[in-house]
Amino acid sequence: MIIENTGLNGLTSDLAHLDESAEKVGFVRWQWEYYRATYDLKLEDRANHAEYYLRISTRAIEGKLESPHAVLQLESVYIGRATFPHGLEYESPVPQQILNAATQRLQELKKLLA
Repeated sequence: MIIENTGLNGLTSDLAHLDESAEKVGFVRWQWEYYRATYDLKLEDRANHAEYYLRISTRAIEGKLESPHAVLQLESVYIGRATFPHGLEYESPVPQQILNAATQRLQELKKLLA
């Protein structure tokens, strides 16, 4: 599920600042290569024993990710339910309390990057 209207899509930040800000909110730079990275935040639904991951895609617009001075542009923000062993499933409905927690974390990150 793509999360629209986060205010993050299109923001830019250098890698060092983005890593630091994302970590403060609980995100981890998980998958990355020289020009792309994703930041993931695990959210748990204890009532249903399900795990969801909030994911932000980024792309380097200046430099490569091996440099802390590389400039990244934030792209899509989406959330999916973790499935074993396949990864994330994006079509399932997401409980409202998980969406609320995701929205709050995204707002916190937006403030740190502004």
